Amino acid sequence: MIVTFRRLLTGQDSRQGLWFLPLTIGCLGFLWLLIGVDGFRNPQNLLNLITQAIPLLLVGLGQMLVILVGGLDLSVGSVVSLTTAILALDAPGYVLLPTVFLVAGLIGLINGLAITRLNVHPIIATLSMQIILRGITLILLPTAGGVIPEIVKQSVSGRLSVLWLAAAVFVGWKLIHGSRFGLHLFAIGGGVAADRQDTASKYGVADRRNVVLAYVLCSTFAAVAGVFLAGRIVSGDPNVGLLLEIDSITAVAIGGTQLTGGVGSLHGTIIGVVMMTLLANGMNLGNVSAFVQTIIKGSILLVIVALQSRKKIGL
Repeated sequence: MIVTFRRLLTGQDSRQGLWFLPLTIGCLGFLWLLIGVDGFRNPQNLLNLITQAIPLLLVGLGQMLVILVGGLDLSVGSVVSLTTAILALDAPGYVLLPTVFLVAGLIGLINGLAITRLNVHPIIATLSMQIILRGITLILLPTAGGVIPEIVKQSVSGRLSVLWLAAAVFVGWKLIHGSRFGLHLFAIGGGVAADRQDTASKYGVADRRNVVLAYVLCSTFAAVAGVFLAGRIVSGDPNVGLLLEIDSITAVAIGGTQLTGGVGSLHGTIIGVVMMTLLANGMNLGNVSAFVQTIIKGSILLVIVALQSRKKIGL
């Protein structure tokens, strides 16, 4: 029993990674905020925590899919911003919503093909896409504004946010732990982490196809987050997705997912998202400067990556 607890605490020999320790730290942090920070106990603030967590959870779930195969997607924040810009165009919702997801799927497809077919490093491929999308977004919507379709606003009103949360968790569980696709992601990432990229394909796994699908789903999750945010802020905003890529990577890494691939869990990512949301909420209530918050988040990511085991230089 002691050995089992030690493995749980350290994530040793576990495909789910180190998630128990972040859970413990997160619970302690929640209690500290509950007791020591004025305004945190306010029922409205606690309800706001859910709406603040949903976009990061959606983006984090997509980010986790590509990280499991040893990849990374730095374009997700720009996908979120572009989604809100498209939804703010003067057109009916039944036209804009399909357009959003078609564009997101195309972005993910291009990212995946660039990585699997052209052998471009995931960071370079998705960073290039981030810059391209940033330019397109600013052309469509230079400043925040526009009118969001009524169906989008109604879908996130009131307590419907809870349904978004439940749907995100269910779909994430189904993809990662309840499907053959999820098993294939772990197999592909395990080979990448061991520096044997062709291991999964030797056992009949269509590695390239699954990697491309992971990037398509990652962009799709980001688009869903963009729809949610557009409905909440009731406008388009070319800057709303800034730094979401860093926040999502940090949340996924905090939850025990190895950035080298092959190790991670849905509940770990949820824990990471909760911790990032609590951190942001606590700093906002404490009137911590946005610039200082950025420094803190970047430092956390640096520490987490430094502590993760790596067999070679890089992620």
